[in-house]
Amino acid sequence: MRIAIVSDAWFPQINGVVTTLSKTIQELEKSGHDIHTVTPDKFKTLPCPTYPEIRLALAPRRKVYKMLATLQPDAVHIATEGPLGLAARAWCIKRGFPFTTSFHTRFPEYVNFRFGIPLFLTYAYQRWFHNRAKYTMVATEALKQELHAKGFTNLAIWSRGVDTELFHPRDKSLVSHARPVFAYLGRVAVEKNIEAFLKLDLPGTKYVIGDGPDRVKMKQRYPEVQFAGFKTGEDLARHLACADVFVFSSRTDTFGLVVIEALACGVPVAAYPVRGPGDIIINGETGYLDEDLREAALRALSLSAERCRAGALLYTWHECTQQFVTHLIAAAAAGNAGEVVTASR
Repeated sequence: MRIAIVSDAWFPQINGVVTTLSKTIQELEKSGHDIHTVTPDKFKTLPCPTYPEIRLALAPRRKVYKMLATLQPDAVHIATEGPLGLAARAWCIKRGFPFTTSFHTRFPEYVNFRFGIPLFLTYAYQRWFHNRAKYTMVATEALKQELHAKGFTNLAIWSRGVDTELFHPRDKSLVSHARPVFAYLGRVAVEKNIEAFLKLDLPGTKYVIGDGPDRVKMKQRYPEVQFAGFKTGEDLARHLACADVFVFSSRTDTFGLVVIEALACGVPVAAYPVRGPGDIIINGETGYLDEDLREAALRALSLSAERCRAGALLYTWHECTQQFVTHLIAAAAAGNAGEVVTASR
């Protein structure tokens, strides 16, 4: 298939959306699919408010229309609800071209955290955006049920994977701080609820891997915390594997790739009992889920690295890419036949 993947999130950003798309593209190309991306690096951009590291395409509609018309794709997948996603959605609707979308981010909650915009307004926008798709792909059955209750339709499961050759148990001597080491990996931002981790009274060392708009403020506010900064690739995996417990403080992630990356490194996870980690963690075996995050972190110290690793091996990029392709094929077939896709899938 000739597939166009449209995303407002792309390199040099490193986040769950970019990782998921890039790994999926790798798997698709291995299978012989012809992949073309419509991403911000191909457009004039401006910085996103409060997130200058995120660049948004400026007035991209005409160029997106031209790119898609020239490409003549067999399938269009729209990953984000930003300027590029809007332009590609409009192109598809104007031509009656079937397309799929994916729900990666709790955009309404993030906007509410940053700007105080009511959730009902931004969820109304997301329903408008996604409900014209033949399928909207979500990472877990629990998220599918939640979004269905909010009025989203045509929902389908597209799980996630982990690179177990990169993320694996390693010697922990790279980090020489006092043990145990409780690590956070991700964007240092208010919507990630990172302060819930930083303020915990824990023995040993609290260790933050990552960067973000609130890093300077948090580093000043919590001088006892070790901030390792932005890491990628092998360096990232080595630092993550040095942790004794991975503390996932977010309440809003739709999945949490970093959770299975930590498990692949043999590192147990402490998290709140919410969707995302709650769909991945086996409580008492690969981590602990508790509203008392400190208690979850301390109890996780006793868990087996081997059991954590085994839990991560259930998630492969090959398998979830097969789910992705199946939905694209079904969407195209339904569009060609003029069928109505039901929300039961």
